[in-house]
Amino acid sequence: MYVADRTWPELGDYVAAESLAVVPLGSTEQHGPHLPLATDHLIAEALAREAADRTDVLCTPTVNVGVSPHHRQFHGTMWVDAPQFRDYVESMTRNLAYHGIDRVVYVNAHGGNAQHLREVGRRLRDDGTMYAIEWMWDESIPDLVNEVFEHNGPHGGPKETAMIMHIAPELVREDRLEDARDGGLVDLDDSDRYMKHGARTFYDAIENSENGVFGDQTDATPETGERLFEAATEQLVHLIEWLNDRRFEDLMEPAHVDPQPGSRR
Repeated sequence: MYVADRTWPELGDYVAAESLAVVPLGSTEQHGPHLPLATDHLIAEALAREAADRTDVLCTPTVNVGVSPHHRQFHGTMWVDAPQFRDYVESMTRNLAYHGIDRVVYVNAHGGNAQHLREVGRRLRDDGTMYAIEWMWDESIPDLVNEVFEHNGPHGGPKETAMIMHIAPELVREDRLEDARDGGLVDLDDSDRYMKHGARTFYDAIENSENGVFGDQTDATPETGERLFEAATEQLVHLIEWLNDRRFEDLMEPAHVDPQPGSRR
């Protein structure tokens, strides 16, 4: 159920009976010469809306701009600073709580958002508002991703290329796949380019990849993209069902260990 397509009376029927929502989040940032800047938020919204349709839960509009300053050297990349991103997502999520939502899944497709969504979830649980957790699509199916690609790549690689080939094939510049591979960093085992004596020596993607992407994009196919999409959607559906079955009290912050502070005063 996509919230923006509904009327307020229809949503009243939902919140009277249900209390879970999915919130898709991505980014608007460079994904090499072959993929659109919309890649992450297209993936997040497609997965969130498909899982919401299969489980009949609420799906909010997508947060399209995320924490992406590490891609800023490439034309078109947009970002918000981390504190503002956290505050915005927290505020948006709290208005869901006002309407009766007490558990949220952040359907995330941008690695730069992950730690900040975890922090927002902690804030919301610590004050008893709701239980909100971050879910990253490729982390839900790591074995499959490793199985289907020899050189995966964490950004703009074959997994994201295959997903967009499935979700929005008209946006993939298939004539640039070899350019993406040859101008980027294919083998991530070449760690000397970004690690020195156990320290990460880089801050921005361009320091490791001239065209901003990693892995071998020529491995991607629409069929593989469909396989990844279905597997990730299945995992998200299972997560939603698991979360729906939990008692709210069991999701909240556990009690301090005994003896309780001040109990002997």
